[in-house]
Amino acid sequence: MKIEQIYTGCLAQGAYYIVSENEAVIIDPLREVKPYLDRLEKDNVTLKYIFETHFHADFVSGHLDLSKKTGAPIVYGPTAQPAFEAIIAEDNQIFEIGKIKIKTLHTPGHTMESTTYLLIDENGTETAIFTGDTLFLGDVGRPDLAQKATNLTQEDLAGILYDSLQNKIMPLDDSITVYPAHGAGSACGKNMQKETVDILGNQKKTNYALNQPDRESFIREVLDGLTAPPKYFGMNVAMNKGGYESLDAVMNKGLNPVNTEDFEAFAEETGALILDTRSPAEFHKGFIPNSINIGLKGDFAPWVGNMIVDVKHPILLVSDEGTEEEVITRLSRVGFDNVLGYLDGSFNAWKNAGKETDEIKRISPAEFAEQFTENSTVVDVRKLSEYSAEHVDNAFNKPLDTISDWVKNIDDSEHFFLHCAGGYRSMIAASVLNSHGIRNFTEIEGGFNGIKKTEKFPTTDFVCQSKTL
Repeated sequence: MKIEQIYTGCLAQGAYYIVSENEAVIIDPLREVKPYLDRLEKDNVTLKYIFETHFHADFVSGHLDLSKKTGAPIVYGPTAQPAFEAIIAEDNQIFEIGKIKIKTLHTPGHTMESTTYLLIDENGTETAIFTGDTLFLGDVGRPDLAQKATNLTQEDLAGILYDSLQNKIMPLDDSITVYPAHGAGSACGKNMQKETVDILGNQKKTNYALNQPDRESFIREVLDGLTAPPKYFGMNVAMNKGGYESLDAVMNKGLNPVNTEDFEAFAEETGALILDTRSPAEFHKGFIPNSINIGLKGDFAPWVGNMIVDVKHPILLVSDEGTEEEVITRLSRVGFDNVLGYLDGSFNAWKNAGKETDEIKRISPAEFAEQFTENSTVVDVRKLSEYSAEHVDNAFNKPLDTISDWVKNIDDSEHFFLHCAGGYRSMIAASVLNSHGIRNFTEIEGGFNGIKKTEKFPTTDFVCQSKTL
């Protein structure tokens, strides 16, 4: 038997590839299926099942493409109602793969169809659980995402999740390995550990959600501190449940090189958003007016989802040459399939053609130290938990994920400094502000991490972030 965790850092997502004898299963596959097909071919095994723990909200699964290319059936847990053919397993149903077995444990709460898969090895020993978003390391799945699909409140769902954990997970042996669908950085939980694999016994000791004295305490603690979920989540659920265009078709459409003249005309005719995926360091020096910068080398896909929201919105790309396929792949992971093409020759082609360009004023932390006075206005776009832990005195906290709300209230007549933790998020914010005609600001390279190193700024005392959640 072989178990491989295939972890994708930018989504903090874990898919699982399991082989026994000449058969395999894949749990929660990502949108691009070639890596799985390559593994199957290398191991000379047949994919017998594709298991889905639930209808994912934070990414588009590869279940449909993988099933079409391999013929393997898709399996969901009880109550799931996909719009395509699938096996809807019963609670405690057994699936045989080679010499091992996988048992479905219906564990609703995060969503009502959420299911944990229990692996039983060749000797009949319960060995591992693949928990999806039911149980994370250090946390449990947020119970507020499925409210619109049910007539239940988030309190109701949290209570159902408590029952699932107590009745299905906690009775299992401490030696069982826990393989969750997500790790630290995912928006599906609030307190996840950086590790991606653990044993259940350790989680019983260290996971705050598994150590609540009663149902009411669990509901209160799990719901405490939850921020609003990203707005694109509902669209991803709809795609996972209702179906989507094949990734091959998405690639064929998106990998379309467009020259500068046609790119300009295309943008005007279609109303497409110009997404510039170059680094903040390159973007600020010159870009196409009104384009939005979300750097590929960062939490690219989740921030695209947060900033653009509508997965059907047409997109034109400005990317470093040679990265276009990676960009389109990572966009597809969160459902943004409507890429119309990319600027052939990247930004240099645009600049060399004499087209209009724009730029963002960016300064170093040392320059900020020289220019800063007690009357300066500072806007900090980090999360509230980061800001609460430590920030420049009197700085305003305007989290990036809520920029569509606060950008309307910015007074462009008053200059302000803009920063995040390291410069990635603040350049996203800068590009959004600029596209709204707000230009009277200066972005700080290196963000708060750089500001602290100058040792010239009055900052609040540091507070451990876990205490501010």
